[in-house]
Amino acid sequence: MRDRRLVLGAALALIALPVVVVPIEAVAFYSANRDNGSFVSSGVKREYLLYVPKSYKRSKPSPLIISMHGAGLWGAVQQDISRWNVVAGREGLIVVYPSGIGGRGLRVWHEDEGPGVSRDVKFISELIDTLEAHYNIDPARIYANGLSNGGGMAFALSCTLSHRIAAVGLVASAQLLPWSWCTDSHPVPMIDFHGTADPEVPYKGGSSWVAPGHRGFPNQLTWAANWAQRNRCAPEPIDSAVAPDVTRRAYTHCADEADVVLYTLQGGGHTWPGGGPLPEWYVGVTNRSIDATGTMWDFFREHPLATRRKTE
Repeated sequence: MRDRRLVLGAALALIALPVVVVPIEAVAFYSANRDNGSFVSSGVKREYLLYVPKSYKRSKPSPLIISMHGAGLWGAVQQDISRWNVVAGREGLIVVYPSGIGGRGLRVWHEDEGPGVSRDVKFISELIDTLEAHYNIDPARIYANGLSNGGGMAFALSCTLSHRIAAVGLVASAQLLPWSWCTDSHPVPMIDFHGTADPEVPYKGGSSWVAPGHRGFPNQLTWAANWAQRNRCAPEPIDSAVAPDVTRRAYTHCADEADVVLYTLQGGGHTWPGGGPLPEWYVGVTNRSIDATGTMWDFFREHPLATRRKTE
């Protein structure tokens, strides 16, 4: 995926440095990007980066945000791109940035129809268990979101952990699983952000160089409509303008109040709106008219886990 190019760019930058400086820069890079937690899942060491705000109190249940990186990246990069720590510090959230499989190499989430997706789902479930054992996590307010490949993984979690995940957020999501794969009909609230000029995952769907041989990515309007049907929402969406280059499509009157919202970013690229900078020459424009993280949290806090699903 395009994220691999970013990793390659970082490696080339190190190669170009004087020999004496390279070890220093490599150590600094590792220090800034290392995870701070790990455990063995399915026989493999899995890692994550955890942020606990200073305002955390054991006596008060805290919401948990699970934010997943794009293919080829890792937890620290997702932290920098999404800037969830800013919102977490203000709102008192615990945020975890898990890493896909890949060790110190290119890390990816297995959101395909093979056995890998089950192992990744198990890892996320065990990660929730691990954090619940050490912190006072509100079980009704556990949310998952992700960029690109991480957004695809958020969809997979909505289909497999709907009894634990209260709502999901997708940003420039790369959906490699067909909708028919999701046999879980439980309503899961969903908020989605996607640019019309995304060079990696086309807004209108179709094939892309990032997934050669794949059946093609879905049209974003169709994807939102399918999710609304899953959540048994009213069939007619409500469209509104948020900014001159941002429109909002909302499906309401859904089962369990599980709303579905799609933000369309005119001219937006394969980026996180309002987030950390990415190379525009490669992934396109980062929209600054809307803050995806802040907007996502506003949506999340209005959608705790439905009572019916908490008791199942």
